Amino acid sequence: MATALIIGASRGIGLELVKQYRNDGWRVIATARKQEDCDALAALGAEPHKLDVTNLEAVAGIGWKLDGEELDVAILNAGVYGPRHDGFPAQADFDAVMHTNVLAAMRLLPVLAPLVCASRGDGKLAVLSSRMGSLSERTSPSGSLYRASKAALNSVLIDTALVFGKQGATCVAFHPGWVQTDMGGAGADITVEQSASGIRATLAGLAASEVAVYRSYDGTEIGW
Repeated sequence: MATALIIGASRGIGLELVKQYRNDGWRVIATARKQEDCDALAALGAEPHKLDVTNLEAVAGIGWKLDGEELDVAILNAGVYGPRHDGFPAQADFDAVMHTNVLAAMRLLPVLAPLVCASRGDGKLAVLSSRMGSLSERTSPSGSLYRASKAALNSVLIDTALVFGKQGATCVAFHPGWVQTDMGGAGADITVEQSASGIRATLAGLAASEVAVYRSYDGTEIGW
């Protein structure tokens, strides 16, 4: 049975990924910060673990709990947008965004990558980035803190591929689309179902790669 790990599955795209993989008969391991969300994931048939990605001890603990797993797909979905205004960032806002979107990845990806490599050499290790993190395709400065965090996340993923790509982990940064979530708002272009379905299809059809790739949910290439 194929196994997927979804980090950050309490709501939105992460929760929908759990539902879709379970509906297709996958074994799904999923994390959430709150016990009630873990209980809801268990009710869907997932194997839940309580995890705050900004907590060092919790990240170390999840590494221990997952030791020996072979993951066909691992998706780091946890992330925050931060302040909607631009300009001079408050320290608390900067720390919250960078710790969740970047530091968590720097800690988690080296833990997850070997588990993906163990999956017959063709596992997929994905992060939920954003087109807003692209340096070469940037046309607007809005959301500057979020943009900076996603550009940094992309950098972390590229470094992860340099270490683990030759060992069988295909590393993917995803733009999930403008999605109707708490972050994207009700007026966004696509539903969480469309985003999650596209991400899954793109992962399934993606050829093995030793270098990191950057894709939209529908498979369209994005420039770093």
